[in-house]
Amino acid sequence: MDEDLAGQRVDNFLIRHLKGVPKTHIYRMIRSGEVRVNKGRVGADTRLQAGDLLRVPPVRISERVAEKEQAMAAQVAQGAPARDFPVLLEDDSLIAINKPAGVAVHGGSGVSFGVIEQLRMARPGAKFLELVHRLDRETSGILLVAKKRSALKNLQDQFRTRQTGKTYLAMVKGAWPAKLKVLDKPLHKYLLDGQDAQAGERRVKVVSRDDPYGMPSVTLVKVRAASADYSLLEVTIKTGRTHQIRVHLASEGHPILGDDKYGDFELNKALARANTQPGLKRMFLHAWRLQFQHPATGEPLALLADLAPELARFCAAALPPPPQPDTL
Repeated sequence: MDEDLAGQRVDNFLIRHLKGVPKTHIYRMIRSGEVRVNKGRVGADTRLQAGDLLRVPPVRISERVAEKEQAMAAQVAQGAPARDFPVLLEDDSLIAINKPAGVAVHGGSGVSFGVIEQLRMARPGAKFLELVHRLDRETSGILLVAKKRSALKNLQDQFRTRQTGKTYLAMVKGAWPAKLKVLDKPLHKYLLDGQDAQAGERRVKVVSRDDPYGMPSVTLVKVRAASADYSLLEVTIKTGRTHQIRVHLASEGHPILGDDKYGDFELNKALARANTQPGLKRMFLHAWRLQFQHPATGEPLALLADLAPELARFCAAALPPPPQPDTL
């Protein structure tokens, strides 16, 4: 393993280098112990280090998969999916973008191209572009992309050791209790019945504190503005569990507007109707503020991403105007 590739997860390394091999097959090889690092079994989240010896069994790409890869490669060559995104900060180490809702951060699970693939196509001269972290497809806001391997490792270490500060804006149903500021219910991730372990659709639920599968999860909530019908919340996560904010808020009886997995589906339909005022056709969850240290200089950084226009319009229509300062 070259030093420049050190720090990658085993699954991400194989997915990137075994082009055309289905992800389900790659994960199956890992689970069965066929993938070895330094002769030992590994998990999908094992991180490779410089000097590691990686052994992978022979794999064969089906004609159908190979044809699909060729078709995708042709599309890439034509530049069809190339796309740049609003940039909040860029230097030699990283790019911080304001991701729009409805765009996956990477391809997979029925999505051919995500943010990272489209960025690579829009910037063919870039030698290295990798996602630092992830956002749900329907979540908008700040997303970091590393431009160097060293920056990727540094930033991912900050996320893993909780040295970053991540605050979201979420609009929920009903009036959030102002005294309810800390949510610390354990969460358990599971698959919908009959779904494949890797390709299947995941859900998350709150479980009891003595549940052996429950993962400690902490969410901090502050009411930013509220009406009788809706509350705009600043939500800071201290742990990074899948769908953590969505499940924690819904578990208190205040689901995020537009959430198609844990939300109030009838309310979502009503808000999405063409003649509804105020209307909302997406999930109101936005990665608003991100605090971290610059991977090269160590300088503290705090980025802010403005709400998308459709969310700002909904706020203006659904919430009382902010109090005006007294005038003399």
